[in-house]
Parts: sequence; C-alpha cells; structure tokens
Amino acid sequence: MSNYIRFDWAMKRLLRNKANFAVLEGLLTTLLRDRIKIQKLLESESNQEEEFDKYNRVDLLAEDSKGTLLLIEIQNNNEYAYFQRMLFGTSKLVTEYINRGEGYDKVRKVYSINIVYFSLGHGKDIVYHGKTEFRGIHQNDILELSPFQRQTFKVDTVSQLYPEYYILKVNDFNQVAQTPLEEWIYYLNTGEIPDQAQAPGLNAARERLKLDRMSKDELKAYYRHLDNIVILRDNINTERAEGRAEGRAEGRAEGRAEGRAEGRAEGRAEGRAEGRAEGLEAGRQEERRQNAIRMKAKGFPTQDIADITGLSPEEIDRL
Repeated sequence: MSNYIRFDWAMKRLLRNKANFAVLEGLLTTLLRDRIKIQKLLESESNQEEEFDKYNRVDLLAEDSKGTLLLIEIQNNNEYAYFQRMLFGTSKLVTEYINRGEGYDKVRKVYSINIVYFSLGHGKDIVYHGKTEFRGIHQNDILELSPFQRQTFKVDTVSQLYPEYYILKVNDFNQVAQTPLEEWIYYLNTGEIPDQAQAPGLNAARERLKLDRMSKDELKAYYRHLDNIVILRDNINTERAEGRAEGRAEGRAEGRAEGRAEGRAEGRAEGRAEGRAEGLEAGRQEERRQNAIRMKAKGFPTQDIADITGLSPEEIDRL
C-alpha cells in the first residue's frame, strides 16, 4: 500500500490549503510547460465537505506568467456526459469572469484540466489535448488572425483565444515513467512517488501528502473513500464482463425455446447477484486487512486500528 495520499482525495481535502498549493502548481507547470501560480480557490460544488462528492465543477483559479486564467477540474465518477460537462465548466467560467459592459476583447483564456479516473471515450493515449480551429470546407485551410488582431490580442492563432482542454486518463498508464509528466501520471494512478521522480511539485507532495500526517478521523474518512473506489471499479468491471457474457449467451441462445432461455436467464441473474455480493464483501475485507497491516507496522494502537478499519482486536492481533 502507498505511503502517500491519493491525489483525488488530496485535491478535495488537503490541497485547498494555500500552504499546499506548491503541489498543484507543480502539476500544472509540468503539463502546460509554463510557470503556474495559483491565485485563489473558487466556491464550487467540488469545494463542499462531502465524503464522496458526486459532482465537481471548478476547484481553483490559477494564472501563468501572462495572466492566463486556468480552470482545474477533477472527476472520479463514471459520468457518461463528461465531455459536455467539460464544455459547461469552461463556458460558465468565461461568463463569470468578465464584467458587465466590458468588450469581448476582455474574455480571458481558459484551460480545462481534467484528471479522470474512469474510462472516458475510446482511445489509445493517456493524455489528450483539445483546441478550437476553423478549417475551410473547400480549401481545407485554417482561418488565421489578421496582423492587427495578432498585435492587439498578443496571440498567434485563433485557437489561442478559445478554451483548451487537457484530459489525463491516468488509469490507462501502466509503464515506467520516463518524463516529468509521466512521473506525475504514475502518482495520479498509483498514489506512489518513486524516489527518482523529480517532476515539479512531487517533492512537495512527498512532504505534505504523507499518510502518517493524517489524524485518526481523517484516516477513517480516507479509508472509507478507498472502499468506495474499490466498489466503484468493481461495479464497472462487473458490468462490462456481464455485458460481454450476456451478449455471447444471447447470440448462442437464438432459435432456442423461449421458456428454456428465460429459465437460464433467471438462473444467471441470481448467480451473478450472489457472486457480486460475495466478491464485493471479500474485496472490502481484504482492503481493511491491508490497511490494518500498514497501520500496525506504523505503531498505531490496536484499538485505534479497530475503530478505523472495523476489524476486531482479535483479528488485528492475528495479522
């Protein structure tokens, strides 16, 4: 088990503290290849003190060396309309941060950084970048700014005026980290920071996101969060497996008697329900045991371990 707190939890609970901004600034600096400074947090749905937030919109505002406005967003739920949600978030930010009566030349640049812990779309890469271009339908040329517009807006292309999107599909990363960005994605995925990792912000994460810095109540809430993640992933994997199995079964069952097909379907449904319940409980119990082993190694009192994990003192003594 990792010695460090998962980033999705830290984003909601710990990194909202200004003293810990260096961690987020390091991630943004690595991704955008520019020095990023966080200015303030936003009052949004993701800043609520809920144990397992379902809806997160905007977490913070930051600026780069040119005063560019950045939108930082994190999501840990399987939301089928997430692409539209990204669009809603950037659109809302654009309209909220322009004063009434100001000209459209005052609209500020927005980056949407999306760290997703679920399967979003279908693709082979782990980092995707999206931007807006206008391409001719006859000549296939890209519409460019006039010299006056370049000078006035201080940008080179039309796409630099529009929101840009980054999607980090961290669960798909399963290789050795070789670049600063890959070092960050490895941590986002596993919660571990290799000793040799030197990407901006990771040294601050090593110091400020240690599990043993959490209080007893924080640990209890954190381990409940991990249990929720295990359940969520198990449900997603189970649904995918069931869908494939049912599709194959239905294909083979074509032409067979309806009565026999219904009987088999009922039997499969009952078996899957029982197996899923047993599997979920076994997974949760194993997670509690692993948490208890780690806390025991750290010298936590047996009663504290029992309170946090739900295991009995006798079970803990046998570990």
